[in-house]
Amino acid sequence: VLLGTALLHILPEAFESEAGAHALFATLLGGLMFFFLLEKAKLYRHGHHHEGDDPHHHHSHGFDAEQAGRGGWSVLLGDSIHNFCDGVIIAAAFLADMRLGVVTALAIIAHEIPQEVGDYIVLLNAGFSRARALVYNALSGLAAVAGGVLGYFVVGPWEDLFPYLLVAAASSFIYVAVADLLPQLQRRLPW
Repeated sequence: VLLGTALLHILPEAFESEAGAHALFATLLGGLMFFFLLEKAKLYRHGHHHEGDDPHHHHSHGFDAEQAGRGGWSVLLGDSIHNFCDGVIIAAAFLADMRLGVVTALAIIAHEIPQEVGDYIVLLNAGFSRARALVYNALSGLAAVAGGVLGYFVVGPWEDLFPYLLVAAASSFIYVAVADLLPQLQRRLPW
């Protein structure tokens, strides 16, 4: 869904504008690098291993909880920034075209649901109570609303930025699909 939305809807809309192809491709590259760095900053203190995954790991029990405890706040910060950007992207897509806005919002929702569940689990492992983890995760999600409102009022007068914001949205979708979702599918599919 993310790749289809990016490659078949968002990028063609951006490239139909009067913006230069070289500038749009540079924006795409910059967006991919930005989301890579954002993910690295978010995961700086939270690795993707689990206790017992590898018998050669010599960590004491509780290592993952200790790592998650230090990373809980960085996960919230990184997710808030990501959600804010998603809100701006959704606003720009709606301002460009109503159908594009709906498709973009649905694609963002499709990738946010599993991500937010994962963030909730990280917060629980970080020592947050269930209620506190849920509240902080919801507050992080509200950053998308703030980004959408700000995007609507700030981006509206600068229509020349729409193609670049659309390409930034596409870079987010492409990065999530290629870096996170496809590798997981390859590990899970038997062929």
